[in-house]
Amino acid sequence: MSYYEVNFDGLVGPTHNYAGLSYGNIASKSNANKVANPRQAALQGLEKMWSLVQLGLYQGVLAPNARPDLATLRALGFSGSDAAVIDKAAKTEPMLLKACYSASSMWAANAATVSPGCATQDAKVHFTPANLNNKLHRAIEAKTTGQILRATFNDDTHFVHHPPLPQHSLFGDEGAANYTRLVDSYGHSGLALFVYGEDMNSNVRPSAFPARQTRQASEAIARSHQLDPARTLFIQQNPDVIDQGVFHNDVIAIGNENVFLFHEQAFYQQQAVIAQIRNGYSGSRPLHLIEVKTTDVTLEDAIKSYIFNSQLVSLPSGGMAIIAPSECQTIGRVERYLSLLCKASNPINEVIYLDLKQSMQNGGGPACLRLRVALSQQELAAVNPSCLLDDRLYAVLSDWVKKHYRDRVSDKDLADPSLMTESQTALDELTQILSIGSVYPFQQN
Repeated sequence: MSYYEVNFDGLVGPTHNYAGLSYGNIASKSNANKVANPRQAALQGLEKMWSLVQLGLYQGVLAPNARPDLATLRALGFSGSDAAVIDKAAKTEPMLLKACYSASSMWAANAATVSPGCATQDAKVHFTPANLNNKLHRAIEAKTTGQILRATFNDDTHFVHHPPLPQHSLFGDEGAANYTRLVDSYGHSGLALFVYGEDMNSNVRPSAFPARQTRQASEAIARSHQLDPARTLFIQQNPDVIDQGVFHNDVIAIGNENVFLFHEQAFYQQQAVIAQIRNGYSGSRPLHLIEVKTTDVTLEDAIKSYIFNSQLVSLPSGGMAIIAPSECQTIGRVERYLSLLCKASNPINEVIYLDLKQSMQNGGGPACLRLRVALSQQELAAVNPSCLLDDRLYAVLSDWVKKHYRDRVSDKDLADPSLMTESQTALDELTQILSIGSVYPFQQN
């Protein structure tokens, strides 16, 4: 049976703004309070999705969370009409209002951890929405994201949906941004790699910025997804690089099938990690472990360019392509490295640069925008077909964005109740386009 990796990208929501809420994310903090362009952001995201379809890949769409999150504001003591809630929050707790307006669900790599049916004991695809408990603006996503995933993967015969892990520091979970599989083909169980920033039973941890993923969370997900312990590794991220702005593993490493590309400072006790991966991989195709030296790409350049937050995809025509942000072209050493990488002895033979500036300025590159889901033909046929991108849906969503999205959103716009109304109107229409039902709280009032 044929297997495919399908990228389900998060649509950028209508309230995309630069609030600088993500402590530990350098791009997010450095661009705080700039004027954002939600329309451009959403169209750039759609263009990336469409580019992958044109490469012959399957591509899905995930709806964004509804913003502002009025339920959270009301739970925090703001009362009255919806407009009154926004007005009171804007005047007394503007940072809370910013958190409840955040469009951060666009970064679907943090939506969930997904284990394919070929790797689970019950042969079903397992989903666990990330609790994202390290940041308020992200922790409020989990419930709605779970509902969107259920509406997208809506066949109980093939899909299992778990609740998020408990909202406790012991179980900090940031989803697939810290998870990858190394396999000789998508249909094999392969080697599952869970990368964590902190083990609560160890003193090895970053000191300046928080470690968002815990070993305990990764182990809990591996258990609930019924993964084979003999084919599962738990690897610690280098705490020193977290302190320099590498808040997720997908900012410092990327894997696809039998290729794993990572910086030489990515992991704690890295040479032992490399040995573990070599010993754990059992595919018929050779494993390519590509360690990027600091002399070729400095850590600072890696963070600025998001070279490791590119997408690494297998092409139907053979070989692999790196879908890289155009920022990689602006740093000479990074562009040279990628050019040489395509000429070296490995499956990567092409680099495709895309403009995702609106997302990049908020701290997320191509890999942040997508949730990877390996599916068999039968499982793919069971996915909600309205969420799979084709030329018709691409055109419909592009027109929908142009119809509903503003071309600028600043801090002061968040206090305007009309932004809330515009967002709700747009998302209500989107649920019909994607056939996902009433997944938003405002639809149930």
